[in-house]
Amino acid sequence: MKTQSPRWPVLAAVPLTVGLVAGGLALFTPTDTTAGTFPGRLSAKSQKCVDCHKDKTPALYEQWGKSKHYRGNVGCYECHLAKPGDPDAFKHEGEVIAVIVSPRDCGRCHEREVEEFSKSRHAKAGHILGSADNVLAEVVEGNRGFVTPGFPGGNSAAAVNGCWQCHGTEVKVLKDGRLDPATWPNTGIGRVNPDGSEGSCTACHSRHEFSLEVARQPDTCGKCHMGPDHPQIEIYNESKHGIAFRANVDKMALDSPKWVVGEDYSAAPTCATCHMSATPNQPVSHDVGLRISWNNRPAISVRPEVADAKLGLPGAKVPWQQRRKAMEDVCSNCHNQPFIDGFYTQYDALIDLYHEKFAKPGLALMELAKPLKRAPQFAEKVDFTWFEIWHHEGRRARHGASMMGPDITHWHGTYEVARNFYSEFIPELYELVERGKGSSDAAKKRAAAALEAKLDEVLNHPNHRWYLDKMPAEEKAERAKRQAEFKARYQ
Repeated sequence: MKTQSPRWPVLAAVPLTVGLVAGGLALFTPTDTTAGTFPGRLSAKSQKCVDCHKDKTPALYEQWGKSKHYRGNVGCYECHLAKPGDPDAFKHEGEVIAVIVSPRDCGRCHEREVEEFSKSRHAKAGHILGSADNVLAEVVEGNRGFVTPGFPGGNSAAAVNGCWQCHGTEVKVLKDGRLDPATWPNTGIGRVNPDGSEGSCTACHSRHEFSLEVARQPDTCGKCHMGPDHPQIEIYNESKHGIAFRANVDKMALDSPKWVVGEDYSAAPTCATCHMSATPNQPVSHDVGLRISWNNRPAISVRPEVADAKLGLPGAKVPWQQRRKAMEDVCSNCHNQPFIDGFYTQYDALIDLYHEKFAKPGLALMELAKPLKRAPQFAEKVDFTWFEIWHHEGRRARHGASMMGPDITHWHGTYEVARNFYSEFIPELYELVERGKGSSDAAKKRAAAALEAKLDEVLNHPNHRWYLDKMPAEEKAERAKRQAEFKARYQ
């Protein structure tokens, strides 16, 4: 896919340089606030578009009329124009345009925002396609029945309508300039555009109004950050933060151009407040990962700079300690330092519990189980069980703790991890052991012996010995004492 040069000159841009302040907070300092100007009037070509579209698509015209683009005389043509030879260019009413407005197009005016976004994990969200999640969507759940010109061999409608709509996909342009219907419409945050740019600004800034208020709404993030494996919107809604937001939404000044926490509002934080928006000490950032100190996506959480390095992102050079300081700066507008320190101590302890008790032994057991399983991924029940333990329940526990959602941390998190670890995962591994022992294949017999030995080691660990009824006598006595106290207190 060739990279295209910008389709038209920058109208207005504010170049920025990166600086550091004491304590390690990454800050951005404007160096020129008069780099360009908006057009003095709407261009004749955009006026031609408007004259037609206010009748053909009145809702789009109305939305544009409420936007800052309208007030800045930026119209349809300025955003949708293309050059002959662009992969997705086509002639429309005598003009060469493109349907997709890519981040590269937006960057002609919003240079800093696009530069920050392009360095974020959001821009790389399409790279997850092909992971274990997509084996499920394309093979286990799907088939190759969705045939389009861009996919003559067929594709999975489950992946197209599910995974691709949040993560994004590579948009395929057909010979006549149309966009393949398997890949368009698509506003996935990591969409790969025909001009080679990655991302979709309209994933958050819904067209054609591009409302700040909409972009700052938690529900905007909740379009993708929800459900069994990453329920951030559900966690937020049950947290004190979400409760305060709903009770005080009229005090949030969501349409404020500046929107600095502690200055313009203090009733509650939103997703944007914590991960992107300005504080008295930090400007807005479109790199949503620069304030998180754990990446909880993998089976074992990693520090975000490790995850960024795998994707070749510049965040690989930003240590988690610096990111945590940036988030603490957000928190400090409502909370004191002992509160903040206590929260992070609790969060880190939950990560450690999940790692040591379930994730690390689980991964080791699954590795030893490989020779005893049937080869196709997800062909065995234990594959689904382990996937849900770390990918669903384990993530819920970790994300719940990161955002102060106690019910999701426990009942939808650690409880379900433990229930399925002991009642499903361990018995299923023992079934593989017995199957291997009964095999005539000497290699399988050896693999069964190795897995059985590891199971014995894991279950005799202090984390798990209760399962073998090997809890030490003093611990049993202590628990009996506490239960008696509970009964005395409440009976």
